[in-house]
Amino acid sequence: MNADLVEDGPYRFRIEPTGAMRVPGVVFASRELLAPAENAIGQVAHVAALPGVVEASYAMPDIHLGYGFPIGGVAATDPAEGGVVSPGGVGFDISCGVRLLAADIDASGLAPVLRDLMDGLDPVIPRGMGKGAVWSLPGRRELTGILTGGARYAVERGHGDERDLRRCEDAGAVADADPGQVGERAVERGARQVGSLGSGNHFLEVQRVAEVYDAGVAGAFGLRPGQVCVMIHCGSRGLGHQICTDHVRAMEAAMPRYGIEVPDRQLACAPVDSAEGRAYLGAMAAAANYGRANRQLLAEAARRVFRRVAGARLDLVYDVSHNLAKIEEHVVDGVRRRLCVHRKGATRALPPGHPDLPPDLRGAGQPVLIPGTMGTSSYVLTGVPGGPAFSSTCHGAGRVRSRHQAARGVSGERLRAVLEERGIAVRPSSWRGLAEEAPDAYKDVSAVVEAGEGAGLCRKVARLVPLGVVKG
Repeated sequence: MNADLVEDGPYRFRIEPTGAMRVPGVVFASRELLAPAENAIGQVAHVAALPGVVEASYAMPDIHLGYGFPIGGVAATDPAEGGVVSPGGVGFDISCGVRLLAADIDASGLAPVLRDLMDGLDPVIPRGMGKGAVWSLPGRRELTGILTGGARYAVERGHGDERDLRRCEDAGAVADADPGQVGERAVERGARQVGSLGSGNHFLEVQRVAEVYDAGVAGAFGLRPGQVCVMIHCGSRGLGHQICTDHVRAMEAAMPRYGIEVPDRQLACAPVDSAEGRAYLGAMAAAANYGRANRQLLAEAARRVFRRVAGARLDLVYDVSHNLAKIEEHVVDGVRRRLCVHRKGATRALPPGHPDLPPDLRGAGQPVLIPGTMGTSSYVLTGVPGGPAFSSTCHGAGRVRSRHQAARGVSGERLRAVLEERGIAVRPSSWRGLAEEAPDAYKDVSAVVEAGEGAGLCRKVARLVPLGVVKG
């Protein structure tokens, strides 16, 4: 284990400030989870050197190496103290997140038509590196509606209902989006891809609620044992990637003007309240809205297939991003402050009673959606009172083997056969892409969740297991 890490409590390790670090680093994990993440620990320390950073540079149990920030990283900066925003603290897939829908049918009722259902989902869920869209866009005006209105714009166009928005982070749309800060290349990429899954670790998965840990909270979320669910994991596609690329370049050029030096050029940043900081936040919010509209459209495509094949309805449990920077208020050193909270591969986890939760969830806390792998489990968690790291927790299992290493270990054809033998129907877009997402390329998601709960970041509500997966 990294010599700079000192065990500081249950599932909690600390890096004392040295050199350019302005705050300590804090990693929530077990020793076993830290072993494959050792190369990411230095990134936790680098983030602790950002101007205006407060409290600590945090990392979640699913930490692994990322661009500048570790994936699984959380850091907040105070604009009043020169705090910066860093695109590396959000990542290239802006607003990548998870949407969970609950069906009014149990797994036993779906079993006779599961194969037909998967065959129906396969052609209506566009995926792959550049594959087309559920919703073709005639031009910039329609795309601008998505960039400003997010899921709300999709619902207003007939793709969903008002309840979907109540169960979506920020009611489906991030405020202060500025499409004018989205470059033409990003617009070109986005116009071709809205309503598509993408590639890599993105998926649509049909699941069964295998275990419920808190029946009261699960009931408030709309979940019960044996129930069928649909989990969608995707983000802002090429539009978000291009926005990150464009604004990293702009901030690299701007840093000398603000006297900013960073230990890693991938941490390029600018003061939150600077022209460059505001430009990035406006473009990032637009990409976040794109990601939410994207998941809304994919959910509607799945709903149509469920109605046609199984006569079943899908209701939204929740939709939450895990790659985003948000202006939030938090108490630091006894003082309530306006902070820019970066969450990269980390999920907001609001506690019960939080005013930002919809009334029907306020007593239970925010649903936190944690995808595992297509061969294991996924989890639904909830936020807890007094949760550390600015009310944040993990976002998934966390990769331990590169895509190249995973693909060398098993062929896509063989992996599909193994999963099918276990009763999991698989519809991949490519054999190579399937092999890259082999379950053993990831940490044990149950161990990640156990560490998150043990560290006081969250609480388990339900465990879901895969019945079928549509892979990007």
